[in-house]
Amino acid sequence: MKAMILAGGYATRLYPLTKDRPKPLLPVAGKPMIEYIIEKLEDIKEIDEIYIVTNERFYDRFMAWHESYESGKKIKILNDGSKSEEDRLGAIGDMKFFLEKGRIKDDVIIIGGDNLFDFNVKDVIDFFYDKNEPVVVLHDIKQHDLAMRFGVVEIDGNERLISFEEKPQNPKTTLIAICMYLFPKESLHMIGEYVDKGYNPDQPGRYIEWLHKVRHVFGFVFEGEWFDIGDHDKLAEANELYERKKKKRVA
Repeated sequence: MKAMILAGGYATRLYPLTKDRPKPLLPVAGKPMIEYIIEKLEDIKEIDEIYIVTNERFYDRFMAWHESYESGKKIKILNDGSKSEEDRLGAIGDMKFFLEKGRIKDDVIIIGGDNLFDFNVKDVIDFFYDKNEPVVVLHDIKQHDLAMRFGVVEIDGNERLISFEEKPQNPKTTLIAICMYLFPKESLHMIGEYVDKGYNPDQPGRYIEWLHKVRHVFGFVFEGEWFDIGDHDKLAEANELYERKKKKRVA
């Protein structure tokens, strides 16, 4: 299995912090947030390589970080060639780029580089191999007004998606998709098909919204903490929580 971390955005809502630094390299409790994600992947034997897809503006920053970061996994940094919000490929476009540039022929797990979470990724991978179908990771956010900002999901008794709406005005549930997806190798060509058809290449939930209508997609529901670092408030909230955790470990 190959892991891909999405890091190709420009994070304008976090300016000026992200003017010259990519969001995944912003510190949370003194450590770049991407390192929390990689640490979650370190002990998973199924994963043999981690790819980080970024852009022309931040490629050198990631390479400099990579040179000083030690990992038990092989890490590759890919530059999608975009230079601004105007010419970026979008998250789904970057997924297609990763598959083509890396010549990927294995199962994949794709994670947003701005997602912090506390569940065990091995549980998700076991679920994925049990279903042998595409899987999206889900979280009950509890509040309908918050669910409006995300992809809202309904699942049946077998955890199969029966509906998916990206940022709906009136959410049917408070169960949302986070930016973590697992795809079996035989389904990877469908990402290219989606982009080539001219569908929205940006929000990855748009792909799941399309995919669940043409093949089975399953949802893994987790309990626990999760942060989607989209703005200054969420960054501050995550930093405060992770600082408290850090102090507890030291104590």
